[in-house]
Formats: sequence, C-alpha cells, structure tokens
Amino acid sequence: MKTLLILNGPNLNLLGTREPEVYGATTLADVEAGCVAHGQRLGFAVECFQSNHEGALIDKVQEAGRRFKAGELAGVVFNAGAFTHTSVALFDAISGVKPLPVIEVHISNVHAR
Repeated sequence: MKTLLILNGPNLNLLGTREPEVYGATTLADVEAGCVAHGQRLGFAVECFQSNHEGALIDKVQEAGRRFKAGELAGVVFNAGAFTHTSVALFDAISGVKPLPVIEVHISNVHAR
C-alpha cells in the first residue's frame, strides 16, 4: 500500500483555537484523523507531520522525494501556512524533488483575505 504524506506548516498546530472565525473550530488532530480515514477509503496509508520550523519541513520534502523514487510514497498534500508566501527554500525543495506530486492546500479562502 502506498502512502500519502500530509504536511502542515507553522501555526497549524493552533487550529481550533487560533482565529476560529477565520479557520473554524476543527483542530489539527481532527484534520489529520479525517485525512487518515479518507486515505484508507481510497486505499492509501496516510502519514501526518506538522512543524513550525522551515528546515524540518524541507527535510520532510526531501525525504518524500527519496521515498517517491523508491515507490513507497504516492505524493504529498501540503499546507505550508505562512511559508506559502515567504519560503524560497521550501519552493526550491519542492522543485528539487520533481516528479513527486505535491498538492498545495489552504484552510481559508486566501483570495478573500
């Protein structure tokens, strides 16, 4: 069974308590449990990782690239949080592990903010 990696960046550990009027009351643990359950229904194992540290996320992206090439990983779903807008290093890491599929997601409507 192939694995999907769910990566979450800075401050997403505060989901459920941080600005609930913007981000809702769902916690990161709730999001992760939903991802695991949905992945299982689709036939994937799901691993989740969150960090407030850019380097830890870069390490995970690079590791994911190796795992993809080894046939162990199907892809990455990534909510980079604030790093979405600011991290050239994460952009370079993702570019460096192509053809690894990396899907960028957001919890709120970025166009409305």
